[in-house]
Amino acid sequence: MHQRRRSARRRVRVHPLRLPATWLSHHLQAALGSLGHLLRNPFATGMTVAVIAIALALPAGLYVLTRNLNLLSESWDQTAAISLFLTMDTDAEQAQALAAELKAHRDLDQVTLISPEQALSELGSYGGFSEAINQLEENPLPVVLALQPTSDIQTPEALERLVGEVEALPQVRFARLDIQWIRRFQAILRLAQRGVMLLGGALALAVLLVIGNTIRLEIENRRSEIEIMELVGATPGFIRRPFLYTGGWYGLFGGISAWVLVILVLTLVQEPVSRLAALYHTQFPLAGLGATASLTILGGSLGLGLLGSWASVGRHLIAAQPR
Repeated sequence: MHQRRRSARRRVRVHPLRLPATWLSHHLQAALGSLGHLLRNPFATGMTVAVIAIALALPAGLYVLTRNLNLLSESWDQTAAISLFLTMDTDAEQAQALAAELKAHRDLDQVTLISPEQALSELGSYGGFSEAINQLEENPLPVVLALQPTSDIQTPEALERLVGEVEALPQVRFARLDIQWIRRFQAILRLAQRGVMLLGGALALAVLLVIGNTIRLEIENRRSEIEIMELVGATPGFIRRPFLYTGGWYGLFGGISAWVLVILVLTLVQEPVSRLAALYHTQFPLAGLGATASLTILGGSLGLGLLGSWASVGRHLIAAQPR
């Protein structure tokens, strides 16, 4: 029997100039044949694709979430300000002179003077404070200078240096940097991004296992077909090819479905996010996956499909071959 297989393989001769066309024809037949096989079983195919899509959409959605939170924190970071509280004995003229002096500072882009009356009026605009303010006999608030650093002074080290410099002025009681909580938020966000990467790796492994098990079942269901192909002299590569394309189709369809799920969720969430942003008199359009992330999902899912099927075929196809 083995001699008949070898002789059948030796009788196959292809002209060298026709090798590329023959190779492409075989791959096209395998790709279309595996696609047709999947389409003839829509329920089983849809269940497998749905599992892959959910596994891929979860880390992709968390990536989009952390990306938007990062963009939001960057917009907050650009509004970094230093509140300079002057001593109580600093009058309006001295405060104006100090503001003019600070406006000439090379690291400051804008200096805004907030008088005690303005600060008290703004405090009274918040609910619950108006009645308490009316009971005050005198204004306890000092003059405040709101300092806006230049775009070159946005790192924590540079901001802390600037705070120490202006806090040393004799008219200043103390200075407060308004972005420390943003730094903490960014540290938490970096930790979340690392968690998303770990979760993505774990779910990618799950996709490999799902595709590998699906291909294993395909091999078991087509054992008799594989035996017949072996008897007529089919090479291992020829037998392996349809299963590799099947895994590739699973991965590609799963990646496309995951991409659609993420886009759908973003579309549904954009309206409530816009309403929330409007309450703060701002706009915040959600950032999507982007071209790079979209190609990563599609290419990564296709690669996972091929890798999972290759691993499964390499392990189980040998056991399915006739002895």
